[in-house]
Amino acid sequence: MSVEKVRTYLETLRLDDRIIVLEKSSATVDEAAVAVGCEGKQIAKTLTFLTDNGAIAIVAAGDTKIDNKKYKARFHTKARMIPGDEVESYIGYAPGGVCPFAIVEGVPVYMDVSLQRFAIVYPAAGDDHSAVRLTVDELWQAAKAVDWVDVCKHWE
Repeated sequence: MSVEKVRTYLETLRLDDRIIVLEKSSATVDEAAVAVGCEGKQIAKTLTFLTDNGAIAIVAAGDTKIDNKKYKARFHTKARMIPGDEVESYIGYAPGGVCPFAIVEGVPVYMDVSLQRFAIVYPAAGDDHSAVRLTVDELWQAAKAVDWVDVCKHWE
């Protein structure tokens, strides 16, 4: 069902033909890279956090980790990931398939600068057996991103 929700949304942008339904799991960065046939760093993972103003989503390259100091400087709060059993209610997708498309209304999506080094990236498409092949500009548009942020480490 979640892939269909993403497909319906991406149809409005004429990007639905980019969805890849996978035979193998794409629930983790490593699994997604194998299933898609790319490097792990090209997987655009959607990380979800709770702030004083509610949930936010940050799309980052697969080879990154959140830098707590950078995160706090940008969002003025400690990085608190949404607990796995609460992600779907806050974002609209279960862990393993969280993507930045057609998410719960009002949740802002940020994109980390770690993605800017790629021509093509692969975010999830709503479940743990899917991905979407997009340029970074297409990802920005499809995710309705609100800003670029620099909150990750280990990729420079």
